Amino acid sequence: MSESSLVPEQQLVFSPGLAATIGLEEAVLLQQLHTLFQHRSPQLRGGFAWLTVERDFLLRLLPFWGPMDLHRILRSLVDKGVLLVESPPVHSAEQLVFALNEAASAPAAPQPRAAATAPPPQRRSAAHLPPNWAPSEDLLQLLALNHNIPRQFAVNQLEDFICYWRERGDISHAWENKFRQHVTAAWRRHQQQQAEAMRAPEHAPLDRHWRPSEDALEIMTRAGVDRTFIEEAIPEFVLYWRERGSAPRELNTKFIQHIRLQWARYTASVAHGGEPAPIADDWQPDRDVYDILRMSHIDETFARALLPEFIVYWRDSGQVHTSWNSKFLQHVKYHWARQHQMQQAGGKHDGPQQRPHQSGRTRDRSLADDLSDTSWAN
Repeated sequence: MSESSLVPEQQLVFSPGLAATIGLEEAVLLQQLHTLFQHRSPQLRGGFAWLTVERDFLLRLLPFWGPMDLHRILRSLVDKGVLLVESPPVHSAEQLVFALNEAASAPAAPQPRAAATAPPPQRRSAAHLPPNWAPSEDLLQLLALNHNIPRQFAVNQLEDFICYWRERGDISHAWENKFRQHVTAAWRRHQQQQAEAMRAPEHAPLDRHWRPSEDALEIMTRAGVDRTFIEEAIPEFVLYWRERGSAPRELNTKFIQHIRLQWARYTASVAHGGEPAPIADDWQPDRDVYDILRMSHIDETFARALLPEFIVYWRDSGQVHTSWNSKFLQHVKYHWARQHQMQQAGGKHDGPQQRPHQSGRTRDRSLADDLSDTSWAN
């Protein structure tokens, strides 16, 4: 703050277009350094006007920054090619010898405030875009530094930029700033198009003849899953995803997860039985059996409807088994897959009057076929 209450502190002025190009902090510092040339006498060396300024003076001029902040922003201006320094900026240096990266024909002498007889410099008037207009090399370098936009990409936008603004007939004070906005917008569209092109295509509906890959089968069999168990689970898995209308991209992964979950439940709750025994007249499967069937998206009503004929068959056969639960599970899965295959095969001929899952029974075949087909019992 100024020590005098009658004289307010000096206001900071910077260009919004410059801030958008090189950064807000860089624009503020560069504008203040540029102002020093109006009050100090630079030295002309190598075609540039060099000026010496004390670090403490800059810190008093810009009290919201500390020494490290000032060093960082100076370093950024040097890296972007906007500022030239006599030696690399060091945060502990007492003085800064610098020049703006623009050619100077003669050192600028400070003008006394009292001698204000000369007219103020005229502001550059707005004009139409020339047909042969081209961006400066500095702007192309700043686009590459700040936005990672390749120089050739920026140059390729020039023709469209000139055609657009000449057809509009607008006038402007800052065609370089408009070109910067045009190029950055085109670059964002270009990156978005590249991202969309790399996006994986949508998967087609799952084919009813789908089978897991050989790699997926090998993973499951190495994990100890019975191959017959895997084959019996394929139709129900396909049916589930076909009814959903779209299959996931990672279909083999989903199938492996599905099989592992069912196999763990099966081996833990069903597969391990006691001593071999014949089936009882009032035998009922455990609750876990219906849970496993539900995980396979098999209706419980369908399963319960198959229970009487299952008991009759095995009572008449007189065979003994350690786990009737596993036999019933195989029986239900077999008939569920069989019904699904027959519905797909007969759907074209039965028309809309066919009602699937009637009473949960598979009476699309004759009773003789049912009694003679015992492949589910193996």
